This record gives sequence, structure tokens and C-alpha cells, in this order.
Amino acid sequence: MQSSGRDAEENANSAIEILNLLSTITNVNTFDLVSEAVLSTRSDAIIAADRDGIIDFWNPGAERIFGFISNEAIGHSLDLIIPERLRQRHWDGYHRTMRTGESRYGAGDVLAVPALRKDGATISVEFTVLALRNEKGQMAGMVAMIRDVTKRFEEIRTLKRKLADATKISG
Repeated sequence: MQSSGRDAEENANSAIEILNLLSTITNVNTFDLVSEAVLSTRSDAIIAADRDGIIDFWNPGAERIFGFISNEAIGHSLDLIIPERLRQRHWDGYHRTMRTGESRYGAGDVLAVPALRKDGATISVEFTVLALRNEKGQMAGMVAMIRDVTKRFEEIRTLKRKLADATKISG
């Protein structure tokens, strides 16, 4: 499901701006510093997986959001954070993208889905995905930049319930 609204658009624009910034840096030292700062952030999760969906990068933000430390996640399937009921749909799309090199989601699309934490809790996340290609241009995996939006999702759900209740009372 795609997220809509100003926050989702800002998240997508922020991720795109970071990637654009990285692509324009010509000073190797600056590139390394920016890369390290972005990849080591605790605010957002950055997770990379290979062609088979095996996690091979898990940043401190992923540790904070999902509760798994990196060595508990690296080497394991993305199923670690995907709710059981969504796995088949996820893997159908993931394998199709690996096979064709194309995703049904465009650059800057922000996806919103439930995800699993280590403690079994379900959280709401928004994320953008980017293809990882090898030196031959072939699909090597995917990287996702993920933000926990559980609090905002719950606030919106509460407001919608209150609005529905108020409409019933007045109508």
C-alpha cells in the first residue's frame, strides 16, 4: 500500500535528496564522511538484502526500530521483519524485481506496511526501496530506507474513529 500525504512526500524527498547529494560529491573524503553519517544513523533504518532476500546490511537505525542487533539480522531472511500474512505477496514482488530488474514502484514512491519487531509487536513503517546492481548492471539486491510511523498511524486512526463517532452522534 502506498502512503500519501505531506509526511510521506517529505520522507521520499529526503531520501532522494540524500542519494542525489551522495552522487554529486566528488571529494572522496567528503563522500566517505557523508556515507558513514547516513549509514550509521539511528533515526531511520537502512537495510540491504541480496538477490535471495538475505540481509547483508543492518544499520543502527534498524537495530532501534526492529530490536534486532546487526549480527542477529545479517545472514537471515527479510522474513525476520515481514508479518506472516504479507510474506507471499512480498516475495512474489521481490523475486519478480530480481528477475526483471523492474519494480512496480517508481523512484520516490513511499510504501507503508506493517512490520515485525523482535518482541513480536507489529509496527507501522514507511519506506523507499532502491535496486542494487552489480558492475554488469544486473540485479544484486535491494536497499530500503525505513521510518517507524507507528505513533502517527495510531494518532490518525484515533482521529478517524472520533470523527466517525461524532458523525454518528450528529447524524
